[in-house]
This record gives sequence, C-alpha cells and structure tokens, in this order.
Amino acid sequence: MRALLVCSTAVVAALLAVWPDRAPAQMKLSPKATAPGGTETRYFTSIDGLMDGNADVILKETRQGKNVTAAVLDVCYPIARNSDRKDRFVVNLQVAGQTLTGTTQSLGEKSPVSVKLTRKQSGDTFEFRGQISIGQAVTEVTSPDNSDLSEREFLDNQTSDDGITSQPKDFTDVSPEAIAVRVKLDAATDFLKSLKGQEVEVTLASLSVGCDALRAGEQTINMSVDPERAGALLAKFKAMPGVTAAGWTAGMTEMDRTIRFPAADWREGDKINKARLATAVANVLSRTLAAKPVSQDFDPATGKLKLVFKRPNQDFPALELTDTIEVAGLVSPDKPGSTDKLMLWIGSPATTTADESGGAKLNLSDDASLDEEGDLPEDNGSIEALARELKGQHWDADKSVWK
Repeated sequence: MRALLVCSTAVVAALLAVWPDRAPAQMKLSPKATAPGGTETRYFTSIDGLMDGNADVILKETRQGKNVTAAVLDVCYPIARNSDRKDRFVVNLQVAGQTLTGTTQSLGEKSPVSVKLTRKQSGDTFEFRGQISIGQAVTEVTSPDNSDLSEREFLDNQTSDDGITSQPKDFTDVSPEAIAVRVKLDAATDFLKSLKGQEVEVTLASLSVGCDALRAGEQTINMSVDPERAGALLAKFKAMPGVTAAGWTAGMTEMDRTIRFPAADWREGDKINKARLATAVANVLSRTLAAKPVSQDFDPATGKLKLVFKRPNQDFPALELTDTIEVAGLVSPDKPGSTDKLMLWIGSPATTTADESGGAKLNLSDDASLDEEGDLPEDNGSIEALARELKGQHWDADKSVWK
C-alpha cells in the first residue's frame, strides 16, 4: 500500500518557516525544476510499507544528470498503531553511490531516527530497500516500482483547501453557522482552551493534527455557532495570538432546502424573533406532515432549531402506534453584516415509530434504510408551503440565483 501525499500549496510554502531553528532539515523548494548547470529537483511521494502503509512520505532529490547529489526525506506518521496523532521527521540524507543514510530526531516526540536506504533505478522506475528506525521500532523498507515527479508536477498536485472564506458576499456557498479558524500549532492549545465555557460547538475531527497541518505549522479548527453571533466571534478570533485566518465555511445548509424571505416582519430591533418564527414554521409543517407540534427548541450554541411532531402511524392503525417526526432547521441573515433578508433552511424529516399506547407495549425495531436511489423521506411539499407562508424565494441551482 502506498502512502500518498496530499498537501496544499500553503503547506509547500510553509516548509521553510515551520521550524526556523532547523534550517538544515528544511526542504527548500525553488520555483523551477531545472537550474543552470543541469541541476534538477525530483520528488517521490510514496515509499511502500512504512508504518503499515500509513506514512505520508516526500523524498526530494537534487540530481546532476542521473547522479543524486543531495536528498531530503520528510515522513509524517501515526505515533502509534491506529492512533490519529501524528509525528514527523525531516532528515538530510548523505549520498554515497546508491546508498542514502541519515540521522535526526522526530519533531514532536523527539524520538531518535535512523535511515539507511539503497536506491536502484531501472528505466523510469526506482526501487528503495533498507531500514528506517524510529525509537526502538524498525521498519523494513521494500518498495519497488516508484515513479518520480518534477517540481512542477509536484506543485500541480497540491489540492487541499481548508475552505475558509473570510468575507463571503452571502451564504449561498458557505453556511451561516459554520465558521473556521486557522491557527499556528504553537498557539492552538491556548486558542482551544479559550473556547471552554463559550457557546460554541467545536468539530471533534478538527482537533486531529494531520500531516498537512504538521508541514504547514498551522491547524484549522471548525466550529458551529449561532449565526447571529458568528460575525462578532470571527472578529474576536482574528485578533487572537497565532490566528492567521478566520471565516465561514461549509456546514449544514443545503440550498435546495433553503428559503430567502423579508426580515422586517420577524425582527425585534436588531434581533430575529426566533420563537415567533419557529411557531410559524411549526404551524406550516404541522399541516404538510399531518402531525401535531410537540416542541420547538433552539440550540444556544449553534442556533440550530429542532422541531418535534407526533401523529398516529397508519401502517397498522389497530395497534395505535405513534410516529415521532424530528425536523432540523436554521434561521439566519442571508449574508454577513446588514441585510433586510433572512434565510431559513429546513432539513428532511426523520421519523421513528413506537408503541405509546396504554398498557403492555409492542417492542419495535426499525432497520429500514434509504432505497438504492437515495430517496429522502417525503416532506409533502413543506419547503414550497413555507416559501408561500413567508413570501419567500427558492434557490435556482441551474442559474445560481434566487427566484
């Protein structure tokens, strides 16, 4: 199994700045693959077998003709089997004919690292054999049939994007509750601790520091927050130590289930009257879903609306079973800053069935799933009915405009 590199151009540009006190171990990239005098830079982005195939590898070679004159090995890997935590080492390799050797220590755990590889070229492919030791663990390397890349090809393959938009024109490409902050690794802990006790929901997966983050020296933290507080929070975050970017990103909203409508009837001062709007939405959905409203609650951290309805189940009326329907929603301004329009996103209904009759209960299990075509649960025209009630507009995906 090959360990493939996926990193952003920002990662490549940051390689010179991540560990300034380790300049000899940096991979210095030049904008051209071939320099005067016939010197050429080539890259390998996989070496089989390292850390059970989970290592992310870059081997950079400087060549004079077919002869390797210098090499740098950059390996990012899990600190333990099945661990999401990563460590990394960058080692300058001494070149002696076909042998590449070098020692260093890992940048995170400070584990001693020793590398001894033999490199053989056969036509357009290369074979690497040898050993890489990290601490007490020794990995045997047997990696045939490797192809190299020019520096231009290497740079062209950089595709990652953290999706942060600092000043979106509206919330059609990013979600109003979803924000993200890019922060330097040495400031990430203090930044995250500052969020304790705040009404902010941090995405757990963004706490994992991956190989892109280790190479760039920056980590992207994703969060959900009440859209009415998002702008003020982002302004605060941008001023915090170590923060290099902050803005909105992708989140829960889907434009085909979103309505834009005039804000005037639903504001009290500069605030949205969420309770009154939620009641109006619940009344419409009560009709389209043929169900009785039970509750409506807004999450104080994310602003997410949860509506609950109940209705008699019609599959076997004599059993007196009850359907409980949950519908998620989100209300927000239609763009950052001042606006006279609001947006309402309504998720697909989620239905569960239980025996809520008196006396002994019938135990039920529900292993039904969406059919092969991926049809969503029927909402009986709820989006259209809400648009009529709120005098709102739908999103035209073909023309990318409100209609």
